[in-house]
Amino acid sequence: MDAAQIDQVRRFNRTVTARVGVLHDHYLGLDRPIGEARLLWEIGERGQDVRRLRERLGLDSGYLSRLLRALEADGLVTVRPQPRDRRVRTVRLTEAGRAEHAVLDGRSDELAGSLLAPLNSAQRARLVAAMAEVERLLTATTVTLDVVDPDHSDARHCLRAYSTEMQERFEAGFDPARSLLPDAGELRAPTGLFLVARLHGAPVGCAGLKLPPGAAAEVKRMWVAPRARRLGLGRRLLAELEERAAAHGRAVLRLDTNKALGDAIGLYRSCGFEEVPAFNDEPYAHHWFEKRIGGA
Repeated sequence: MDAAQIDQVRRFNRTVTARVGVLHDHYLGLDRPIGEARLLWEIGERGQDVRRLRERLGLDSGYLSRLLRALEADGLVTVRPQPRDRRVRTVRLTEAGRAEHAVLDGRSDELAGSLLAPLNSAQRARLVAAMAEVERLLTATTVTLDVVDPDHSDARHCLRAYSTEMQERFEAGFDPARSLLPDAGELRAPTGLFLVARLHGAPVGCAGLKLPPGAAAEVKRMWVAPRARRLGLGRRLLAELEERAAAHGRAVLRLDTNKALGDAIGLYRSCGFEEVPAFNDEPYAHHWFEKRIGGA
């Protein structure tokens, strides 16, 4: 990794932490550090499951418990187990917590305004656009890829969303029963695998890889949730499948796609896939692609 890039990231981090006041024990003039203030903000008016908060903020259980105890001791939150499953705890703001949340909201607006005020209109536009780009790229770094069983609840969620979107986008609709959809066994070792992408613990994408004996590897059912697009996730899923196919000794990676998926077709071509004659009789396919990879 480039040392100059590492140095720039560190300078950026120092500038931001100093400018937004996270080095102070009393964040935004409140009687609490930024960790407690941020947690209070994330709980919000509707409350949150503790597990979801932990995933959202990337905190370990012990530290999150200490933050919650501090807020609870100050009378700002309540933490209660759910009646249906006492292993799941929900945290909610009290009346005092809602009042402090409102103060935090207002002072956060004031801080944002203080960052923009010294700049002219052109500089403000540049700063806001740069912040949006940084946010998008940092969000991309938090996405995880995991191999799961195709019957896992997150895998089923993604496949249902995939089918729904294809039904809406394909000219003739989409019926999974007519498609060459691999059964679950084909996407389990040793004949395949299934990847699920998660953002803050929630499934936002998937891709299957078929590894039939003595044949080319094949990408199946790649999908990215609309809210996770423009994070480079499609390209990342393809790269992960290519690496795993090569590790299994495959020299060719194939896929087919529908003409309605123009963005996907552009992605495949930019990733080095070349269009080839049809290699299957998938009724929903109009284009077939393959790529030479590093397998034996």
